[in-house]
Amino acid sequence: MASLFRSAEMTLCQLFLQSEAAYACVSELGELGLVQFRDLNPDVNVFQRKFVNEVRRCDEMERKLRYLEKEIKKDGIPMLDTGENPEAPQPREMIDLEATFEKLENELREVNQNAEALKRNFLELTELKQILRKTQVFFDEAERGASAQMADPSREEEQVTLLGEEGLRAGGQALKLGFVAGVILRERIPAFERMLWRACRGNVFLRQAEIETPLEDPSTGDQVYKSVFIIFFQGDQLKTRVKKICEGFRATLYPCPEAPGDRREMAMGVMTRIEDLNTVLGQTQDHRHRVLVAAAKNIKNWFVKVRKIKAIYHTLNLFNLDVTQKCLIAECWVPVLDFENIQLALRRGTERSGSSVPPILNRMETMEDPPTYNHTNKFTTGFQTLIDAYGIASYREMNPAPYTIITFPFLFAVMFGDLGHGLLMAIFGAWMVLKEKPLAAKKSDNEIWNIFFGGRYIVLLMGLFSMYTGFIYNDVFSKSLNIFGSNWVVNNLTADYVLKVDDVMLDPAEGDYLHHPYPIGLDPVWQLAKNKIIFQNSFKMKISIILGIIHMLFGVSMSLFNFTYFKNKLSIFCEFIPQVIFLVFLFFYMVLLMFIKWFMYYSTNDKTYIKYSPRCAPSILITFINMVLNKETIVDSECDATMYAGQIPIQKLLFVCAVICVPWMLLAKPVYIMRNRRKMNYSVSHQQMQQATGNGDAEQPMHNNTSQPVAAHGGGHDEEDLGEMFIHQGIHTIEYVLGSVSHTASYLRLWALSLAHAQLSEVLWNMVLNKGLVFDGWEGGVILYIIFAFWACLTVSILVLMEGLSAFLHTLRLHWVEFQSKFYSGQGYAFLPFSFENLLDSASQTAEE
Repeated sequence: MASLFRSAEMTLCQLFLQSEAAYACVSELGELGLVQFRDLNPDVNVFQRKFVNEVRRCDEMERKLRYLEKEIKKDGIPMLDTGENPEAPQPREMIDLEATFEKLENELREVNQNAEALKRNFLELTELKQILRKTQVFFDEAERGASAQMADPSREEEQVTLLGEEGLRAGGQALKLGFVAGVILRERIPAFERMLWRACRGNVFLRQAEIETPLEDPSTGDQVYKSVFIIFFQGDQLKTRVKKICEGFRATLYPCPEAPGDRREMAMGVMTRIEDLNTVLGQTQDHRHRVLVAAAKNIKNWFVKVRKIKAIYHTLNLFNLDVTQKCLIAECWVPVLDFENIQLALRRGTERSGSSVPPILNRMETMEDPPTYNHTNKFTTGFQTLIDAYGIASYREMNPAPYTIITFPFLFAVMFGDLGHGLLMAIFGAWMVLKEKPLAAKKSDNEIWNIFFGGRYIVLLMGLFSMYTGFIYNDVFSKSLNIFGSNWVVNNLTADYVLKVDDVMLDPAEGDYLHHPYPIGLDPVWQLAKNKIIFQNSFKMKISIILGIIHMLFGVSMSLFNFTYFKNKLSIFCEFIPQVIFLVFLFFYMVLLMFIKWFMYYSTNDKTYIKYSPRCAPSILITFINMVLNKETIVDSECDATMYAGQIPIQKLLFVCAVICVPWMLLAKPVYIMRNRRKMNYSVSHQQMQQATGNGDAEQPMHNNTSQPVAAHGGGHDEEDLGEMFIHQGIHTIEYVLGSVSHTASYLRLWALSLAHAQLSEVLWNMVLNKGLVFDGWEGGVILYIIFAFWACLTVSILVLMEGLSAFLHTLRLHWVEFQSKFYSGQGYAFLPFSFENLLDSASQTAEE
């Protein structure tokens, strides 16, 4: 239990391990997760350490496993996760793992290379098939065009463009057009056509047709759209130019016979080869799938084993070797309460390794500050994370997390108090808690979801506390519950009809109140009163001040436990006592005035008790201001200026005591330390003088001359320390005195956010849901259904999520600044033990990202 309220006691140990047993012992400590090792080779390069080769082998195995994992995910094969946590393999098993991974990688790469070559061949045959099919259409059109030209002389201009006038006069039949055919990406066609036109000056003829089905790129596996083209030209010069342009645009050229018979024969051969390739490709894919399915069953366990091996060797690199090279020496931080468990783990590791030399774990004395280690479980982890986000506690400092378990959801609920909204939040938190194991197994990479799931117990408690405060406020979606019956009579109507009356002004002095308070929380009739805001403002504002001052007093009292544990009596008398007196005599006294006012003044019109009527009730704020300014409260002649006998002298005494506490906090501690240092310096110098006189050195003037500069130097150093101490104490005093005022006002956010939440909920009800309640008939049911859905969406998104986040952040600020600043320094550093569980969790999160 001590480690729950303050961090666990830590000790620095020196560990001696035999070289043969070091691996197994570190493996057992990694499973235990309670030892933080220190680096004993900070100046040694990472690549010059003893086990760097083993770490490189682990990196290579991880690379191969990532390659296998990538291929498995590419095929959509589910990876079996049994949830097992295999132990770290023995060093001799690394060879078997390396051989297995090497075999799988080589086999998979060979299969992939073969499949890529087959796919490339299949792509070429498919493109050639499309070329033969499309160019047959082009040639058929050309033959029809030639026969049409015989009947139509006007087409002679087209041949003039390609053959020229001299070619026609020489006999166009003797000069045949050459052509090339190929395939190009569809989006490159416009630029390809323009380049051909400009480079060849219009002396080529291009025909193209789109391939309807997409083709698979064997290199990337993407689906691409291509087009078939054929280019007619005359002469070798244009042929060379056309081929260079095709090469520049990465177009693939294929041989295309001129004779129709040859094209048909080639097409038949292509179809036969495509069918054969399909068969071979199917067999190759089946073999690849079988290899990946077999690997998917074990890849999770392989990752765990390799990462554990790598972590062990990383840790062994932090150790030192003794002179004989047979023993490894380590230094580590260890929780004192777990010392025996660690020794048992070391003993198990020694037995596993077969070593006959037991490990030695010795405690060491050190002046270093140990790391901070707080024992947590799945319930307290979320609250501890909130505290650590502000700063890691100093070693053995009081831990605010146990108290935050109650105060955090309660202060949140004061701002968020609504029975309906709290119920929604509690249901969401309960669902996450009940479905904890399956939700944790999914390991989502959504950061927002991980934040909600990590704080599932916080959400559940905030919802439950909000239901409680909502019941106290009698607020359910801006409406009230009349469970016990109202105790008001308005316009001569009994309590049964009170809730049917709108816009009533409630005044206890007018006889409307039956003088029987509502049993729990607020009377539901206040929901319909015109002066509801005035009443609730006064109530919630005073409650906020009361809760805030009690919370701050609790924070100041926590500093007493810190001072007592560290045996700092000076801080108890010079800091804690004046701080408590200042806070109690001023601000807690204001809280007492609120309770006195509630008990002393009540609604009445009886002239006998006129001085106790609401008209005579003094303002707490004015009374407090007059107390500080030493002024008397001016009231009606019929009323009493004080709330109890002897109020004015008591207030003056309290104020004087509070003022005295300011110089007490400012000067007492530095003055006391300064006097002690002077006494110490005087006693030291007196002893030196006596020793010098006894040795006969007092008569030598040289001794006095040499001792003066030393004394002067020491005195200057002491004066500098004292100056810093006065400055530090002055800052601390000013911060506390001014902070007492500002922090008290800061707790008014409890009232402000509660009022804003209630008013926003009422606005949503009146301006959205209420509109659907005015329609009759079946049309009204449909309209109400639609309006309710809209109102529910706004309620969840605005009132539950946005308002909940706002209240959460304000509650966090109240704990970090107003509460923890009274006792929590947060200057420590976290205990980071060597733990396989933490390493595997961080590795899996990195892999998912």
